[in-house]
Amino acid sequence: MTDRESERLVTYGIEDKPPIVTSLFLGIQHYLTMVGANIAVPLILAGALGMPAEIIPRFVGTFFVVSGLATLAQTTFGNRYPIVQGAPFSLLAPALAVIAVVQATDPAGEAWRVALLQLQGAIIVAAIVEVLVGYLGFVGRLKRYLSPVVIAPTIALIGLSLFNAPDITTANQDWWLLGLTLGLIIAFSQYLDTNRLFKLFPVLLGIVGAYLVAFVLSTVGFYAPDAPGYVDFGLTTIRETPAVLPIVPLQWGIPEITAAFVIGMTAGVAASIIESLGDYYAVARLSGAAAPSERRINHGIGMEGLMNIFSGIMGSGGSTSYSENIGAIGLTGVASRYVVQIGAVAMLIFGFSGWFGALIGSIPSPIIGGLYIAMFGQIVSVGLANLKYVDLDSQRNLFIVGIALFAGLAIPAYMNNFEGPEALAAGLTDAAVIGPLLVAIDSTPVIGAVLGVNAVATTVLVIGSTGMAVGGLIAMILDNTVEGTAEERGLIAWEKTAEQNVDFVSAYDRFVRGSKSDD
Repeated sequence: MTDRESERLVTYGIEDKPPIVTSLFLGIQHYLTMVGANIAVPLILAGALGMPAEIIPRFVGTFFVVSGLATLAQTTFGNRYPIVQGAPFSLLAPALAVIAVVQATDPAGEAWRVALLQLQGAIIVAAIVEVLVGYLGFVGRLKRYLSPVVIAPTIALIGLSLFNAPDITTANQDWWLLGLTLGLIIAFSQYLDTNRLFKLFPVLLGIVGAYLVAFVLSTVGFYAPDAPGYVDFGLTTIRETPAVLPIVPLQWGIPEITAAFVIGMTAGVAASIIESLGDYYAVARLSGAAAPSERRINHGIGMEGLMNIFSGIMGSGGSTSYSENIGAIGLTGVASRYVVQIGAVAMLIFGFSGWFGALIGSIPSPIIGGLYIAMFGQIVSVGLANLKYVDLDSQRNLFIVGIALFAGLAIPAYMNNFEGPEALAAGLTDAAVIGPLLVAIDSTPVIGAVLGVNAVATTVLVIGSTGMAVGGLIAMILDNTVEGTAEERGLIAWEKTAEQNVDFVSAYDRFVRGSKSDD
C-alpha cells in the first residue's frame, strides 16, 4: 500500500497515541462493535448448559475479563495488530457437542458444572496444539501458498458469514430501529465525516443514539417488554445485579479431559486459525500496514493459543481475533494499537462489574443487527479490494474466487440442516464415499475407541460450518494446483507491499534484547 493510500484510510496509525480521553472513548467504541458476539456466545453456552440464572452474569463477565487480558497480550506480545480478542463462534459447535454428550450421559447433580469442566479441558488441550502450531512456525509457512486470489474470498466470507445472523434476519425484526442504527452510522461516517467528532466516533454515536431512542420508547410504553426493541435496564435491574463479580481462575472447578472432546475442539481451533489469518491480512490493509510476515503470523497464532489456554483456565469459551473491530477501523480510520489497549483495560475493569454487564446486555437486538451490517459489510469490501493485485481478466482467477465464495456460503448452509454431530454422523454414514470410512473408523478397536463416528462428524461439522474455512481451503487448493503465473495470481504486485520477517520484532527481541519497534 502506498503512503498516499494509507493517508486516505487511516486517521490514527498503529503507532499513534491520541489524547488519553479521546483514546478511552475510541477504545470503548472498538469494544462496542463486538459486545453482541461476546455476549451471544456465553448466553448460548449458558442456555445449553442449563446454568442457573444467578451464575450467568458472572459467566458473561468472565468472557469480558478474558477478552480484555487477551487483547492486551496480543497487542503487546503477539502480532501487535490493533485487533480486539473475544469469544470465537468457531468453537461454539464443538462446545455445544461436548455439552450435549456430557449432559446425556451424566444428567445428575450440577450437570452444567460437569459439562463446563469437560469443555474447559477440551479447550486447554486444543489450545496447546494451537500454541505449538503457531510458535513452531507451521502457520506462517502457509503464507507461501496464500495469494490475493485466496485471501480475497477468505476475508469476504468473514463478513458474509453473519448475513443471516438472528440479530438481522429474525422474523419479528424491528426494521425501524435497525434502520435507525445503520442510518446513524452511515450518516456520521460517510455524510458528516468532515466533522472530526463524527468521523472518529460514528459507531459509538450510532449505538448510543439508537439506544436512547429505544430507551425512551420503552419507558413511555411504545415498546412492550416482549418487543425486540425493548430496553430492560433501570433501578430494578441494578438492585438485582451484583455490583462486583468474583471472577477468578478455576472458579468452576478443575477442568477434565476427554480425548474425543479434544479432537472436536481442535477442529474448532483449526477453523479459528484460518479465520484469524484472514483477520490479520484485513487489519493490515485497513491500518495502512504491509501484509503480515510469516513471523508476525506465527506470533499472532501462538499468542491466540496461549490466551485460549488462559480462557480454559478461567472457564470461558475460548479467545480469538475479532473481525468486528476491524470493520470499525475501516469506518473510523482509527488503527491505533494504543487505543485498542486502552479499551481493553476499560473492558477488563468493566468485566468485574455486574452493572456494566447488565447495561451491555440491555442493548436491543435490532441495534446489534444494524451494527453488524455496517461492520461486516465493510469487511466484505476489504476482502474484495485485494483483487486489485490480480489479473481480473483471467478466467482462472474468476473461477477460483467464484467457487470459493459460493462454497463458503453453501456448505455452511447445508451443515445447518444437522442439529449436532450425531445427526451429521447419521447422514454421513449413509453417504457413498464417507459412510464406509466412518464405519471402518468406528469398528477399529484402537482408533474407534479414541475417535468414533461422532468425533469425526464433529470435526466435519465444525470445519464445514465455518464459511471462511471452507472458502479459504478451496481457494488455496485450487490456486496452488490450477496453472497460473505469479503475475496473474497477483503475487508479484502483492510482494512489493508485503512485510519481511526481519521487519517484525518479537516481544523477546524488544523487551529482552532491546531491539527497536517493528512499526
